[in-house]
Amino acid sequence: MTTSPIERAADTFASELGRWRTERNLSKKQLAARMGFDPSYVSHVEGRRHRPTEDFARRAEAVLGAGGAIWQRYQEYDELRHARSAAASHRDPPVPEQWLPPGTGLIVEQEVATLSYREGSYRCVIRRSLYNAGTEPVTRYLVRVAVDRYPNDPERSNRHHREHPLSFAELDLQAWCGEEPGREAMEFRKKHDRDAFKEVWLLFENADGRFPLYPGQRTTIEYAYTVGHEKWGQWFQRAVRLPTRRLAVRLDFPQGLDPQVWGVETSLSSEEAPLRTPLVKRSENDRMVFEWTTESPPLNARYRLEWRFRANGPPPRSGRGGSRASERMRSVGIVQRGADSLRQPARQFVLPADEEAARGIIERLMTTLDRVEELHSFAKGVGLAAPQIGIPWAAAVVRPVDRGADAVVLLNPRVVDSSSEADEQYEGCLSFFDVRGLVARPLRLHVEHAHWDGSRVITSFEHGMARLVAHEIDHLEGRLYADRMTPGVPLVPVEEYREAGTPWRY
Repeated sequence: MTTSPIERAADTFASELGRWRTERNLSKKQLAARMGFDPSYVSHVEGRRHRPTEDFARRAEAVLGAGGAIWQRYQEYDELRHARSAAASHRDPPVPEQWLPPGTGLIVEQEVATLSYREGSYRCVIRRSLYNAGTEPVTRYLVRVAVDRYPNDPERSNRHHREHPLSFAELDLQAWCGEEPGREAMEFRKKHDRDAFKEVWLLFENADGRFPLYPGQRTTIEYAYTVGHEKWGQWFQRAVRLPTRRLAVRLDFPQGLDPQVWGVETSLSSEEAPLRTPLVKRSENDRMVFEWTTESPPLNARYRLEWRFRANGPPPRSGRGGSRASERMRSVGIVQRGADSLRQPARQFVLPADEEAARGIIERLMTTLDRVEELHSFAKGVGLAAPQIGIPWAAAVVRPVDRGADAVVLLNPRVVDSSSEADEQYEGCLSFFDVRGLVARPLRLHVEHAHWDGSRVITSFEHGMARLVAHEIDHLEGRLYADRMTPGVPLVPVEEYREAGTPWRY
């Protein structure tokens, strides 16, 4: 029996639909649920009992991510149908050369997600090439940041994040739109703020104006944030929430940690399974890079890369023996000498507006000092500045020798006066703890700093506390104690330092 061209085109559409549904491992019922149709309708279209509609074809293309194949088959059917019908009304323009069906909305043509681990912190950079295939301007873009320190122990992880909540201040979220040299900074608006979960709208605007993404236009957005390893578990997940043509993930780890990486994928319709294609591994200088890509991932798919550092065993419980002192400090999240963050002036808080962020940073500094003091005893007192844990804000804490005394909290500190009388003593720094250096400091220091409510106070410090406070303020100004040493005077290896375990003498 001879069939007409339009019937053959409808059959071809149904075959293409069935092929992609099978390719994505979806039942007809599952596909219908994701498209928003009754299961019987999907079954009838695939069984050639119903003819496809434009809305059906658009949704099928978007859900199945068929690279334009389903939409193309519909267009071929639609052209024949309208050619036969003299009463044909307005139709959408032909499908563009790319895979994009009209009216789909915002499309991710490519996402490149990079996660780097350096100096105790993870730095995440997401770059997305966007196309507006819809009918309205796009003025904002939703992004999510979620952490899970112990993914295999939800109760422990929830307790950990309640005690150590993620803050916007430590994230230091930044976003841009467009390409260099003319790219625009994007402002953002908070949507959800939870202990382990943040959600924000990136806005296509800034103080200089607005730059919406209009229908038919393309642009690139990039956003980046930082999370300390004490909050970020050893996993990185990408969820496909918009039609996406290509997804690429890149992990960048220190080679010395001997990283082992593997991956799994899940979707609404399938259980967790290994990635269908292997990761590509290569070394770059002292780094180990793992890359993985996939084409036309289905909507709602989740790809999760996991790892462990085989050379990063538990740190020793004391400062004697075992690994080098600097490596023990690195293991608890202290940024080490050579990192750019230690050479940048810290950002000032605007208080009281930033009070919540400031309290979160101080809590994180206190927690890190607790871990540091498990590794080493400090007879001279100890301090820690936010840049030393990868947070570029003007906050520091100092714990005096007298453990019964409260720790000193410094927000936006600045030295307003100091005594002319000074002395030289050896100092150590958690950011290069393998050596000690002889540094001249004033014996008395007057420091103006902020309270949580934004009011300012001047506090005087003497002798050892003056030295500790001056050391931390140096960190907030992008300076290390070695910068203050007399030229030509060498640093002393900690193995040769004879004053360990004794307070400074005055």
